[in-house]
Amino acid sequence: MGLGVVGGGVAAALLGQQDEISRKIGRPMILKKILVRDPDKLREPPIPADLLTTNPEDILTNQSIHVVVEVMGGTQPAAGYLEDALSAGKHVVTANKEVMAKHGPELMSLAQDNDVNLLFEASVGGGIPIVGCLMNELLANEVHSIRGIINGTTNYILTRMANHFTEFHQALAEAQERGYAEADPTNDIDGMDAAYKLAILASLAYHQHIQPGDVYRQGIGSLEAKDFRYAKELGYAIKSLAIATRENGAILARVHPSLVPLDHMLAKVDGVYNAVEVEGDLCGRVLFHGLGAGREPTTSAVVGDLIEISRKIGADGRPTPMAQLDGADSIRPIDDMVSRYYLRLTVADHAGVLAEIARILGDGNISIASVLQKDTDPATKTAEIVITTHPAREASVQESLRLVAGLEVVREVNNLLRIEE
Repeated sequence: MGLGVVGGGVAAALLGQQDEISRKIGRPMILKKILVRDPDKLREPPIPADLLTTNPEDILTNQSIHVVVEVMGGTQPAAGYLEDALSAGKHVVTANKEVMAKHGPELMSLAQDNDVNLLFEASVGGGIPIVGCLMNELLANEVHSIRGIINGTTNYILTRMANHFTEFHQALAEAQERGYAEADPTNDIDGMDAAYKLAILASLAYHQHIQPGDVYRQGIGSLEAKDFRYAKELGYAIKSLAIATRENGAILARVHPSLVPLDHMLAKVDGVYNAVEVEGDLCGRVLFHGLGAGREPTTSAVVGDLIEISRKIGADGRPTPMAQLDGADSIRPIDDMVSRYYLRLTVADHAGVLAEIARILGDGNISIASVLQKDTDPATKTAEIVITTHPAREASVQESLRLVAGLEVVREVNNLLRIEE
C-alpha cells in the first residue's frame, strides 16, 4: 500500500529479487497488488500494470493475500487500512512512524487478537535494527535510558553548521537541494519526526504507551554558527538528541539540541546517519549506528520484516507474543529535570554586568561553571557572553533566565541549550 520512494524500493526488491527472497523464506513470495493514487504515472523501474490498483479493497478483502505492507505515510487512511488488514487476519508490515507512535498499542493488541504479526522495524532508524532488538534481544533488560540521533535531516544540517560554520538557513537550503530535507521541513527541524520515533522506542523500552504529546520538544531553528564555535571551544559538539529515561517510577522523554562531549560516540555521528544508544541493567551501553532514512535502508528494514513473517507462515508458526504495554509509570515534566546548561547572551559592555546576572542565577540556586566573553561590538557597546552551569533544575533555569532577560544590561538571551554528559 503506497508506491512512493520507499514503496518503490520495496516493490523493486520483491520483483527483482523474488527468487532470492523466496529461497530465504523456503517458499515462493509473490507480489499480488500495489495500491496507488495514479496508475498511469510513469515509474522507474516500470511496474506491471496488472499489479496496480486504486481500490484498497483489492488488497484488504483478497483472501489469497497473506501479508500487507503499508508504506503510505500519514495517519489516515493508513491507520484505518492497518486496522482492516489485521481484523481480516492478515499479517502487517509498516514503516509508518506516525501511526505507530499514535496508535501502536491498539494495533498491536488487534494483531494479538487476530493471531497475526505486526512488525514495524522501518518506523524508526531506517536500516538500524533497533525496534526488533527492544522487542526481543534486549527484552531481559531494565532499560535505564535511550539516547539517540534519530532524524537524518537535522543531523545533516547540524553537521554542516559544525564543520563549516554555515548558518542555519543556508545549511537547510543545502539539505533541501540534496534531497535530505522536504520542501516543508517543519516536522524535521521542529523535532516532531524525532518525537514520533522516540515515542515508539520509549513505549517498547518501558512497556507503556508513550504518546508523541508526552515528549518535550525543541527544534534546531535557534542555533547559530557561533554556537558551534563556542561549543567546540568548551569541548562539545551540538547534536539534536532524542532522550528517554526512567527514574523513580517516572519517564521523561525529550527531543532537543544538546551539547555532547567531543569524545562521546554520539558526537561522532555525522551527516544523515542515525545512532541510538540503549543502556540496560544487563547489557550496559549498546550503540546502534547506520543510515537512518532513505530508500535503501528503509527498504532493507521492510523486506527484512516481510521475510521474518513469511518464514513463520512457512513453518506454520504462531506469531511471537508481544510484551504487553501495561506499565504504570507516570510522565515526568521537563521542569523537574536536572541538567547542566549552556547560555548565550548579548549584554551591555561595561563593568558589573556579570555580577548582576550571577546574582539572579545564584538566587535560583544555579552555580556558574564557566564564562566566556565573545564578540565585543564597539559600535553598539555590547558584548556576547557564554555561561555554562553546574547541574540545576530546569524550572529554576527557565525562571532565572526570564528575570535575566528583564535586566537593563541584558540586550538579548540568545540561546539556552542543555549539556548531556
